[in-house]
Amino acid sequence: MPPVVIKNPQALKEFGSGEIGVTEWFPVTQERIEQFAEATEDRQWIHLDRARARKESPYGDTIAHGFLTLSLLSHLMKEAIQVQGGVRLAVNYGLNRVRFPAAVRADSRIRARIGLLELKELSDAVEATYSVNIENEGSAKPVCVAEWIVRYYT
Repeated sequence: MPPVVIKNPQALKEFGSGEIGVTEWFPVTQERIEQFAEATEDRQWIHLDRARARKESPYGDTIAHGFLTLSLLSHLMKEAIQVQGGVRLAVNYGLNRVRFPAAVRADSRIRARIGLLELKELSDAVEATYSVNIENEGSAKPVCVAEWIVRYYT
């Protein structure tokens, strides 16, 4: 699905508190999981040792780090929403809440559903609080549920 194109940050208010967009499916490969493990020094066997994970893990395979899933928010947001103009700089301002209700198995695919929770006009910026639900293909439970704050400096 192509991204929803928004004229400027102020135009986000047209969406109210509804869903803005849904991304295409994105592959989470074992190679990506291994690269994330190296970058973050988190080399727990449940992420890296497929043979052991298939025998001992309740998931039946290796799984992605929750923080890997979370770190893909920026990419997924760009896939869902494109602000056309009126932005000098967009900044990840933080998160209000994050949960990982289900695991992302290696070599599965995820996508994000993004909605708007709140929009604040500041003196030099527009602050958007988004609801983000990341789904795993074929799973009923979301793999990540977050409230993400982005500041659009105008």
